[in-house]
Amino acid sequence: MATNLLRPRASGLSSHTPAFSFVRSYSDAPVPLLQKLKADLKTAMRAKDAARLSVLRAALSAVLNASKTPSPITTDAALVALLRKQARGCAEARDEFAAAGREDLVSKEEAQIAVLDEYMVGSGVEELSGDQLISVVQEVVAGLGDEKPKMGDIMKTLLAPGGPLDGKNFEKAELARVVKNAMSI
Repeated sequence: MATNLLRPRASGLSSHTPAFSFVRSYSDAPVPLLQKLKADLKTAMRAKDAARLSVLRAALSAVLNASKTPSPITTDAALVALLRKQARGCAEARDEFAAAGREDLVSKEEAQIAVLDEYMVGSGVEELSGDQLISVVQEVVAGLGDEKPKMGDIMKTLLAPGGPLDGKNFEKAELARVVKNAMSI
């Protein structure tokens, strides 16, 4: 009797064949900038570069935390946005330390910002200036053809996969401001 439990079922499915499977909606291909961060983490460990090491650990920790959300980091552009957010936090901390007169901590935050900027600039992700963002938004608003398009429609068109801003580096707050200005014209 016990041997019958170990045999495949007659229905054609073996006991090891799952009845369902999980399918991801994104690619499992590694993000090139993420691979560079991981390699540089090892290099910083070997070189005992504490400043770079702490920045890289924080960045990789943020990527890991983002991987547990509904929108994980799957592109270099998303990773650059995450690095930009970290740099903005470091800049705010630097300003607070400067106001408190802590020059030692100001220099530490500036060093962290320099490391983050190095990765953002070297990422290969196209950085859009304010003027370029304005021209892209105006083109999309003109292309929609509505008398007064809704902000949601404009944002969907801009941020859609394959859209004019797909894979580009820009500030989301700046985009929202530019879209609001374009709608009021």
